[in-house]
Amino acid sequence: MLIPAPGLPLLTPDEMRAAEAAAISGGVPALRLMERAAAAAALAILRYAPGREALVLCGPGNNGGDGYGVALQMQAAGVRVRVAASGPTLAEPAATVAARWTGPVEDLATAAPAPLIVDALYGTGLIRPLDSATQAALDRLRDVGATVVALDIPSGVDGATGAALGRPLPAALTVTFAAMKRGHALGAGRQLAGRVVIADIGIAVSATARLVQPPGLALAPDTHKFRRGAVLVVRGAASGAARLAALAALRAGAGLVTLVGPNAGVPADAVMQRDDAGGLVLLGDPRLGAIAIGPGLVDDQRSRDWLLRALTGEAPVVADAGALALAIGPPDAAALFAGARAPLVLTPHEGEFTRLFGPPGSDRIAAVQAAAIVANAVVLLKGAETIIAAPDGRVAVNIHAAPWLATAGSGDVLTGIIAALLASGLSPFDAAQVGAWLHGDAGIRGGAGLMADDIPALLPAALGDL
Repeated sequence: MLIPAPGLPLLTPDEMRAAEAAAISGGVPALRLMERAAAAAALAILRYAPGREALVLCGPGNNGGDGYGVALQMQAAGVRVRVAASGPTLAEPAATVAARWTGPVEDLATAAPAPLIVDALYGTGLIRPLDSATQAALDRLRDVGATVVALDIPSGVDGATGAALGRPLPAALTVTFAAMKRGHALGAGRQLAGRVVIADIGIAVSATARLVQPPGLALAPDTHKFRRGAVLVVRGAASGAARLAALAALRAGAGLVTLVGPNAGVPADAVMQRDDAGGLVLLGDPRLGAIAIGPGLVDDQRSRDWLLRALTGEAPVVADAGALALAIGPPDAAALFAGARAPLVLTPHEGEFTRLFGPPGSDRIAAVQAAAIVANAVVLLKGAETIIAAPDGRVAVNIHAAPWLATAGSGDVLTGIIAALLASGLSPFDAAQVGAWLHGDAGIRGGAGLMADDIPALLPAALGDL
């Protein structure tokens, strides 16, 4: 079976400040933390861009203090360093580090570019749009052929949501401290940050959200098909979507997959088929590991009956597409899902999420967390970054994916994958995480021209490399 790996923490700015405050109260001076950050960042920058000339842009706060510290470290390493500042550095410990810089400080508005530009104007605490003077300076330094490295996060990216607060200078490399921030993985911040390197500054961190990592794979030699997991896929009138889900469940490791509903062919001889009466018998089988419902489902009485049977049973359920559409309107989604007996994973795309729970807004993580509580289910919001939340507040973000997955039927495949993982014994939260990663890995392997029919066949290679 697939085994989830511990995810990398994704901190909010508040969580980072709390970690720093805890370290300081534990006896590590703030100045020492800034010195560690500067030394680690300078080393990472010199390894990435070992040039001989750099311009360091320093803001008035602690991010600017980090910039002065990096300038000193790079200068000591033999780099010709110039510093440009947007104004005086007033706060401690940044003011102390800035005072150590004995070279000239140029005006940010007129500083000439260099082959390497280090952006240390604003860090993760920025919550307002960039002021006009800073924006003009960044625009002037844009597209000059320089390699841009950001300290902590590109200036003008919201550290909590990844939203662009203006027009940040895109970085090829971002050196962040202690842990990744949510803004590195979400929204515009994911592209603007470029490659993200974590610099260890010797502090412990704690985060609600984590970044999904590659799972492990272990299969006992004495396993059998029911131990690997039996999946029931409810077929709708549009049977192609359910066939995709069934084939994906089989390829993702389910030992037995059964399509239930009107006979419209199966995607492989290994997929079993039953009519509705036979499916009802399977619902009573204690060996049933999971139910996938929604792909190809239409709004009719049969679909509603099957959804209610699934939700009131004991087998874990993945609800997608048509099943989510059935939940819109009386009874509302909160009542329908929150009252379910079965463990649940809901997998809406943004439109379905909006209809069920309201627009996700700029803070998508908070929106998915709220939806998970309302529905008493694990909610997986599909998108460029897949956000997964459990009712207990845990959050995972998957960025291991490719834009080629934005194609019809891709979500049906994801439904089947998650159903297989549930049937293998993973919890709903873990199954959603591992399923998102595996689905994303198949998309990366498929590349341009990928269609949903291709994805199941790519899963064995993805599994084989674990």
